[in-house]
Amino acid sequence: MATFPLPLGELLGHWGSYVVYLLVGFAFGYVLEIAGFGNSKKLAAQFYFKEMTVIKVMFGAIIVAMVLIFLASGVGLLDYNLVYVNPTYLWPGIVGGLIMGVGFIIGGFCPGTSLVAAATLKLDGIFFVLGVFFGIFLFGETVGGFSEYWNSSYMGRFTLPEWLGLSTGTVVLLVVLMALFMFWGSEKLEQYFGGMDAAKEPKWRIGAGGGLALAAVGLIIIGQPTTLDRWNRIADEKTAALEERTVQVHPAEMLEKLHDDSLKVIMLDVRSEADYNQFHILDAQHVLPEELPEMVPALHLEPANTVFFVMSNDETAATEAWKTLQAESVPNVYILEGGINNWLTLFANDEFLAANPRTPHADDQLAFAFPVALGARQFPAEPDPHHYEFIYESKVILELKRAPVSGGCG
Repeated sequence: MATFPLPLGELLGHWGSYVVYLLVGFAFGYVLEIAGFGNSKKLAAQFYFKEMTVIKVMFGAIIVAMVLIFLASGVGLLDYNLVYVNPTYLWPGIVGGLIMGVGFIIGGFCPGTSLVAAATLKLDGIFFVLGVFFGIFLFGETVGGFSEYWNSSYMGRFTLPEWLGLSTGTVVLLVVLMALFMFWGSEKLEQYFGGMDAAKEPKWRIGAGGGLALAAVGLIIIGQPTTLDRWNRIADEKTAALEERTVQVHPAEMLEKLHDDSLKVIMLDVRSEADYNQFHILDAQHVLPEELPEMVPALHLEPANTVFFVMSNDETAATEAWKTLQAESVPNVYILEGGINNWLTLFANDEFLAANPRTPHADDQLAFAFPVALGARQFPAEPDPHHYEFIYESKVILELKRAPVSGGCG
């Protein structure tokens, strides 16, 4: 079963995907225009509680999209890992929101609605857009002076369920109920300050609100897929790759990739802390297997040329880690063939073997006796690729990166 979002570039080609972007952009602008969002007076009226259309439309869009996104994720139609969520920079975000809010009140537009107004040749919209461009230029010229603050209080992909410690469905229901209460309150404000007639409001809005609330309750029942659920959906295809050994990479190939300036290589060492401290490859990150799901959002934000290698003493723990990352849609993940034991066997010299003899070992246990824990200060931690010649089948292929890409404000 196909999972959304679809890779448009792969399905439609470069120009075909741009046609879709153009159609979506046109539809979005059209909806904003017919909703009256190209009129600065209508937009500014919300700050005087005379007409709350902006809040109704924007929050209506938010809760409808939210419910549909998580329902689609719950039934397996959508891979939420591939949906972009703005990373949280707490204090810069708060200050930026206040600045934008003041600009909205003064100018009567937000960036998206100003473009709608400019497209229909409204002079205030055109001047607002020019102001936006000037502000972008001014920011670009001055951000170096406050870049430390600009990048401060980084919290990653931080969401309400994480903050509140509640399930996704519960949070969705609470947000829907909050929005419905805001809609009711907005109508009361419109009646009091704007003289609106409640009898003229469409009756279907009550049924729509109730339907969203019921869908949110259904979302609590359905829940969100676990890592195991996601793995089960792709198990047949990915197990075949494991059995055909198309993802187990020879140590010499990994060493070659480590010295390839066109790639960013991230090594994830999932062994115990004790084994990692005994010996690990230079720059390998120690990660406990249970910590991997928490790292997934950050791994998705790595650049498109990133290749991930997971490793354990042999391959058992690394294979389980690979399954987790595959289930969470992390691209370009490979397993170090034979693990650290194979790496040491291939790159160790006589002096190293004399000091750290190979010993009998159980599956996925360290095969060398290290009298001292030196970590990456051991000789085989950083071998020179020019000193070795191995014949191996190259397996690393930089796949199309189906990871979240940034969006913008409407």
